[in-house]
Amino acid sequence: MELQNVVIVDAARSAFGRGAKGSLVTTRMDEVAAEVIRHLLQRNPSVDPYEVEDMACGNVLGGGELSGMTSNVVARLAGLPPEISHVTLNRQCGSSMQATHQVAQAIMTGSAEIALAVGVERMGRSIPAKTGGDNPVTRLHPQLAALYEEQKRPDPKHQSTFSVPFQRYLLDSPANASMPQTAQNVAEAWNLSREEMDAFSAESHHKAVAAYAAGRYKNQIVPIRIRLPVFDAEGNPDYAKQGAEATFEKDECIRADTTVAKLATLKPLPMIVSYGERPLNITAGNACPTNDGASALLLMTERRAKALGLKPLARIRAMAVAGVKPQLMGVGTIPACQKAMQRAGIGPKQVGLAEINEAFASQSIATVRDLGLDPVVVNVNGGAIAIGHPLGASGVRLLVGLCHEMRRRGDVRYGLASMCIGAGMGIATVVEAVN
Repeated sequence: MELQNVVIVDAARSAFGRGAKGSLVTTRMDEVAAEVIRHLLQRNPSVDPYEVEDMACGNVLGGGELSGMTSNVVARLAGLPPEISHVTLNRQCGSSMQATHQVAQAIMTGSAEIALAVGVERMGRSIPAKTGGDNPVTRLHPQLAALYEEQKRPDPKHQSTFSVPFQRYLLDSPANASMPQTAQNVAEAWNLSREEMDAFSAESHHKAVAAYAAGRYKNQIVPIRIRLPVFDAEGNPDYAKQGAEATFEKDECIRADTTVAKLATLKPLPMIVSYGERPLNITAGNACPTNDGASALLLMTERRAKALGLKPLARIRAMAVAGVKPQLMGVGTIPACQKAMQRAGIGPKQVGLAEINEAFASQSIATVRDLGLDPVVVNVNGGAIAIGHPLGASGVRLLVGLCHEMRRRGDVRYGLASMCIGAGMGIATVVEAVN
């Protein structure tokens, strides 16, 4: 069987709303995702919607309008024909990048010729999973604690993946630690100071502000017509009322006035502890916010794109996923990127642009350092600390930004996108410019 080249023909997303009291909290996210898809198809009129064979949709939290068959609802609202198949995927933060990989693999092997990869997340009012309580069926499995303890032991085979020893975090930190705790563990293991993490975070905001001022997000963001939410005296959205009509087209969490001095005043998050007698350095300022948003990619064989007269943004060159010990969840990006670059036949010096999801400043800095990436080419238009991280939508968001920036620059051959994933994983994609 001859494998087909897969190209990303077009890529777009909504702006990302603030999860708490943001502009999208009373807007249905299935409609937002559908609008992004409609926009992609409208600006590529040579693509017949009846020829789109599959759509994979990444979503993590579910709840509300995203409960059940999210992909089905989004496909129908987008006006896609009922004959199009669809699937909803959950690989936590990597869900929509996993959706991209799944449809790309189908296209590579001839199982499809044209497909969509979508991500959507509602963090503003999602229903959290209830795993506790008195019901023995719904609480966490009782054997998990023992399994976590067993898996905490250092694994010599995987020690060489990273540049630093970190045995004490495997021995002391619980394997089911919170995400902020894993960020604290990474900061300690990689000997990162509060100052450099805050500086990294402030720069993320400054780069995003500059990107908007230069119009670099224009081709990426789909303007969405919404009704602004109305909040009651307690700050909760009042669903019985509708605010003014507005066009939502700018990420809400970017702060132009962010400085290292301001970030230094923030207190550490309350759920973290130190296992190395180090300062507690993870704050809301050097972590990503919670967000609502949607993103989408239009993919097809390179042969089909040429036949339709389309100029793709990029070609998918390699894909990878990897696992790490959950206590150091954030650095799952490192082995994932190493695998993807090896499969693409490139090294870090050949990466002309990189999008590394900024779940936390600590894991982003550790990833860039261990991989040997040039910091100048990483997250050039800002990262998730500023832009936001609507879990299921972020994987595609990275590829949206990466592919459009590669086209804008015109002199970048290889781009790398990667993100860490809850429970100790990483996912990565290498894309190549199409001449």
